Amino acid sequence: MNRISETTYKAYEPRPFTADERPDVTLLFGGVTWRAEQLLEGLFRSAGYNAQRLPDVTVDDLFLGRELADVGQCCPTAFTTGNLAGFLKAEADRIGSEEVAEKYVYVTAGACGACRFGQYHQSYELALKNLGLEAFRMFLVQQHEIDQPKEGDAGLQTDIHLLLSTALGMMAADAIQDLEYQLRPYETKPGTTNQVAQAVVNEVNDVMLSRPKSLSKWRSIGWHLFTRRFIKAMQRARKHFEAIELDRLRVKPMVKITGEFYLATAEGVQNYNMHRWLEAEGAEVQPAPMVVWFDYLMRYGGQKLELRFGITENARKNYFLLRLGQRVFRAKYDQMRKALGNIPRPMPDQNELRRLAAPFFNNMINGGEGDLLVGKAIWAHTRKKAHMICELSPYACLPNTMSIGAMAAVQGHYPDMLYAPIEVKGDSDVHALSRCQMVLTEAKGRAKDEFDTALAAAGLTLDEARARLKQRPELNAPFYRVPHRGAVGTASNIVLELGNATL
Repeated sequence: MNRISETTYKAYEPRPFTADERPDVTLLFGGVTWRAEQLLEGLFRSAGYNAQRLPDVTVDDLFLGRELADVGQCCPTAFTTGNLAGFLKAEADRIGSEEVAEKYVYVTAGACGACRFGQYHQSYELALKNLGLEAFRMFLVQQHEIDQPKEGDAGLQTDIHLLLSTALGMMAADAIQDLEYQLRPYETKPGTTNQVAQAVVNEVNDVMLSRPKSLSKWRSIGWHLFTRRFIKAMQRARKHFEAIELDRLRVKPMVKITGEFYLATAEGVQNYNMHRWLEAEGAEVQPAPMVVWFDYLMRYGGQKLELRFGITENARKNYFLLRLGQRVFRAKYDQMRKALGNIPRPMPDQNELRRLAAPFFNNMINGGEGDLLVGKAIWAHTRKKAHMICELSPYACLPNTMSIGAMAAVQGHYPDMLYAPIEVKGDSDVHALSRCQMVLTEAKGRAKDEFDTALAAAGLTLDEARARLKQRPELNAPFYRVPHRGAVGTASNIVLELGNATL
């Protein structure tokens, strides 16, 4: 006999988290780089919250997420679900389920749409039920809001002061990361750059901890626009980086990372430790900055408002305010870069990315990363920013499958582009890395040929180039800006600089 369920679906709604609970409740979060997570932890604490980063993600988290939620879900959801569930399970074994439900709340990202964001709360809810933790509270950052009322006694208040400080923290984390990735492949003492990066993040975190706890809306906007605390912290950080000894004549292919936000920014097992593996294989990696994604969201928001001109009231006004905010956002990031000697790479122009991608991808489709991945790949190739593009996307992710499909047309138009699309399942590292290895091998060959061409253009042998480099030690200084003399690789551009030549 068929049975008809009379129970209607009810969206997850957490029980209230009130202001008087803050001293006894810890906010759990994760999902970004370790640099950003440490700064977010400091930010929450400066705002009067107890905060704790979740442990580093492991492959066991992937399997636990599949076991407790849905074996068919995409791997970012499985990793994040399993990561949270693993922590809560260990805590429940230690202090009991009821105490865990009272002591912790989880803050994470979520959104609508036919992708992993739309699955987040269902996966978490199912996992919590299977753990016997239905009473545990989680709050999704969705459409720039937290899904609970903003009454005065609400325990979690995402006011503009918190959001603006979050933006500055993300900028600082990205600038530090980019500098770190430019130096580490050429360090003469392995491990030095990692130690320095941790010291620098600690420096910036001290500033985050000392920020004003709360300010009114306009005072907060003014403080974040004109404060120089973060800039001074970045300037102090230069002293740490200046101690790194480099050898920039090591020939390395330049690999640009693109892809789905979580997998492209992760630096662990979530993407088979791709960043670390590429460096171990002899590459210089360009990581995917979080700020470029935020810049894209503002660009896309502007596109939608343009379509409403003359239709929706205040569309032009809101467009102007959004574009102004985007300019301020980019200017603040450039301040961070300047504090680090302008070595971290600037954000690409969003209008240029949009123009480059337009023949291959409709820029009004915003699922996943929209036209951003296509635009960045073409930009990196045509502007000689990378020998190879490595795109990291979740297995069977519809939006990123569309991007990869569009890239087939891109490669037809740019047949010499080296492009490695890696669909990440989370537990098939040998297959994924072997696919990447095939493209990387060709990228290494191109980097070597480019270096030989640079030597010929400069009229130097390798020994002569090393001799000249000893006479110009500033070219190996961490804050020397390697000029772009028509080559992609760092070593090639250094040789061209030594011979005052271009390609």
